[in-house]
Amino acid sequence: MEPSFTLPARLAGEAPLSACFQCKKCSGGCPLTFAMDLLPDQVIRLALLGQTEQVLSCQTIWVCSSCQTCTTRCPNNIDIAGSMDWLKQEALRRGISVPQPEVAAFYRAFLDTVLAGGGRLSEARMLTRFFLLKMRHRLDARELAANVRLGWKLMKRGRLPLTGPPSLKGIGEIKAIYQRSGWRKP
Repeated sequence: MEPSFTLPARLAGEAPLSACFQCKKCSGGCPLTFAMDLLPDQVIRLALLGQTEQVLSCQTIWVCSSCQTCTTRCPNNIDIAGSMDWLKQEALRRGISVPQPEVAAFYRAFLDTVLAGGGRLSEARMLTRFFLLKMRHRLDARELAANVRLGWKLMKRGRLPLTGPPSLKGIGEIKAIYQRSGWRKP
């Protein structure tokens, strides 16, 4: 195995990944390790070893909910949750087969909706985008009908407004953040 400095360098935040000394506090605090194929510390280690394909195709990056527990617990201030988000984007950018396509569809729908909504989230728009993305993989007419009925009930009660909140004043800054991150609508 040859160490690769490309992936760790691109993942570096405030503290580089090379600052990780494998204390495993990130994995010890993560509430979702039961559903992961690799623990967060293993993802970092594999990234440091240059195992890009294994890291980008693992389930862990898609299971991560970005709760920030790992980042908070890290004694070296490594932004592990941010790294997991970057890895998700990189996997999508490279067209790597996602082990959990519904999670990837939700991730895309959320980010697309925040960008389209001027920095704010419209739940109705996000759910619509999510179901359209999800239907690319699998169309379930019963599930779609059940969700339309539920959406209708929520709209009637005023719990799911069709119009989203107004855009933020700093929309240019938000677009710049998306551009710096390399996010592109798929």
